Amino acid sequence: MANSNNKLKLNKRNAHKQFLIDDFKLEESWRIFKIIGEFVEAIDIIHDIGPAVSIFGSSRTRPDSPYYKKAEKIAALMVKNNYAVITGGGGGIMEAANKGAAEAGGVSVGLNITLPFEQMPNPYSSVKLQFNYFFIRKVMFVKYASAYIIMPGGFGTLDELFEAVTLIQTHRIKPLPVIMVGRDYWQGLIEWIKDRLVSEKNVSPHDLDIIQLIDEPEDILKAIKNNSHNS
Repeated sequence: MANSNNKLKLNKRNAHKQFLIDDFKLEESWRIFKIIGEFVEAIDIIHDIGPAVSIFGSSRTRPDSPYYKKAEKIAALMVKNNYAVITGGGGGIMEAANKGAAEAGGVSVGLNITLPFEQMPNPYSSVKLQFNYFFIRKVMFVKYASAYIIMPGGFGTLDELFEAVTLIQTHRIKPLPVIMVGRDYWQGLIEWIKDRLVSEKNVSPHDLDIIQLIDEPEDILKAIKNNSHNS
């Protein structure tokens, strides 16, 4: 009788392992609502900003850097041509772009992310949002962008660059200009892509057409406007 009871208890324990849906903990279920809420809040706030460009680059770039000054100039030029400017809301290039947009009198959006080593939002965003989830923030960058402008940066900047290229390559989003600024900085990466990825047929040669390497702010604006006319 004791053996039968033990077998019954064991079978019940094993049966529960089949019901994977039961493995969701209560706090994990509630997280879904937090994710939905973060999406809804972001869309509600920035859905009507109009044409915009998303500008990426290192948070470590100092105000005396030529790249900082160029990001300011690019952002101001975008605003003067009726584009809002979206950044990650932090320091460095993000601060420079928000500053350029704000001082030119335009819409300056900062999509800040909560990190363990706190990323402090810069003071130049006229529209500020705070995100807990990287993937929601990424959707906002691409959803409202007429172009991606990639200034010199690190892993985070590369992440945004290659995600945009992948989404365009796989036809998950409409083609938009992905413009890399800083020929001296990015040329080695472009050459590596040609020498390794293209030569070994891991990407097609025409996939490189997604990326444009442009240094002058006026030429960047022209590329963005040409794309909007052709789309």
